[in-house]
Amino acid sequence: MRDRLTLSMRASHLLALVFVAAALALAAIGAASGDTFYLRLGTEALIFAGLALSVDLLLGYSGALSLGQALYFGIGAYVSALTLLKVPSFWLAMAAAGGATLVASIIGGLIANRVRGVYFALITFGLAQVVAKVVYNTRELGASDGMIGIPVIEIGFGPVSVSAGNPVGFFLIVLAIIMGLYGLTAYLLDTPFGRVLTALKANEKRVPFLGYSVWRARMFSYVLAGLIAGLSGALYPMLRGFVSPELMFFATSGNAVISVILGGVGTLIGAIYGSVLLVLLKSIIGSWTEHHLIVIGLIFMVCVMFLPKGLVGFIRPRIEARLLAGARKPVAPSFAPARLEAGSAKP
Repeated sequence: MRDRLTLSMRASHLLALVFVAAALALAAIGAASGDTFYLRLGTEALIFAGLALSVDLLLGYSGALSLGQALYFGIGAYVSALTLLKVPSFWLAMAAAGGATLVASIIGGLIANRVRGVYFALITFGLAQVVAKVVYNTRELGASDGMIGIPVIEIGFGPVSVSAGNPVGFFLIVLAIIMGLYGLTAYLLDTPFGRVLTALKANEKRVPFLGYSVWRARMFSYVLAGLIAGLSGALYPMLRGFVSPELMFFATSGNAVISVILGGVGTLIGAIYGSVLLVLLKSIIGSWTEHHLIVIGLIFMVCVMFLPKGLVGFIRPRIEARLLAGARKPVAPSFAPARLEAGSAKP
């Protein structure tokens, strides 16, 4: 069916194709020039884009602000690191991280979804802080120093394998995973489940009268968001070779929220654009001054004041208008009607 949400999703898909094309161009330039710095930086931006994607799923569609989404990102990273230290297998690490974050998000969802609004934000913040403090004081997990020495692994695809130490190859793998998570989320949001989520954000009290369970919808979205964050976090130790408790701190969750606001709340692809923009700004401005957070804060304030819907939120309505105009444009017939000759017989 064609409604506003479907039209918005189609516009987001076009922006996603533009993003993938730009990423592939970056990979080609990096491979040709041999410059690995920006490829590694782009890979890190994509990994944190997965975290921002999970935040936008909750904030942009169900209206729930999570200030502790880094909890599941960090759990995925630590479980992945522990698995890689024992068995250097990409697929086993991803499966273990996914299973651990699935269980953790179910437990966290049972706790956090008992409340709404600002209390939900505070409980998610508290959950992340408690677990981060536990990890920070656990020697078996490296305590405050984190875990180092994560081996460089080979990622097998049947007879072909790609090393995680290959900047171009690993960048393309991370790109495929993050865009796959985006595609899965976009597909689910374009189903009746997505309509239920948007209904929750619009007016939660009326949803039960339509025959849907508010608790189940919120719980499913929370678990899905946690799983997306955990799978994204599982890629981090493969890139950097270490993990630290800082991955669970509020700064990580806060950066994800900022990324979503910069890109556009409720646009989905905007979270990915915003994450890439934020990581690049931190790197570029950080090379000029040690007070880069002040500059980024000013940019964020300007964006909130003059682009309240974010970058993608500013661009997407124009794409939607073009799509809508194209759908309403009459299609010319593929053949011209035969003309009657002057002397032909008439009925």
